[in-house]
Amino acid sequence: MSRADNHWVAIHADPAFQALHAEKTRFLWGLMAFSISYYFLLPLGAAWFTDIYRKQIWGPLNVGLVFALSQFVVAWGVAWLYARRAAKFDAMAAAIAHKAAHL
Repeated sequence: MSRADNHWVAIHADPAFQALHAEKTRFLWGLMAFSISYYFLLPLGAAWFTDIYRKQIWGPLNVGLVFALSQFVVAWGVAWLYARRAAKFDAMAAAIAHKAAHL
């Protein structure tokens, strides 16, 4: 096993790396589940809940259009949330990389 391989084995065995990986995985799966669920509410709702989606809110705006436009707001919200959390992940990864550089 080469020296580089030993570093990767040591990094992978590091409890800080394990914590980073577990936290990031949990966060990303949750974010993905929310995003996919919210996305598919639009076509599913339009197919099966047409009465709700046709309900007029104001002028030509109905619930379906507002919900469709909310997809943009949610996408930006997901991106903002990920960017905030990624800063924490980056700090954790930098600490792990710094520690690994001094092995």
